[in-house]
Amino acid sequence: MAVKANSSSKIDNLLAYLFNLNRFGIKVGLDHTTELLKRCENPQNNFHSIHIAGTNGKGSTSSMLASILMSAGYKVGLYSSPHLINFNER
Repeated sequence: MAVKANSSSKIDNLLAYLFNLNRFGIKVGLDHTTELLKRCENPQNNFHSIHIAGTNGKGSTSSMLASILMSAGYKVGLYSSPHLINFNER
């Protein structure tokens, strides 16, 4: 039984050590990002975009809208991805 108590004690000590690591780890939050954006004069506030979402027709709708906007003289950037991770997401 002393072996089990010793093993359990080692595991408890290891877990306590691991759970205490987060005190000195990464600080979760947006403070650094917010400060960086502020130093760059908040470019996201002047970024105009259109997000097209839904089940079907996003690619053709995006292409058509991009074509219309380019014809009207707008600068257009179109990012279209067929899938995020796996092919079967399509």
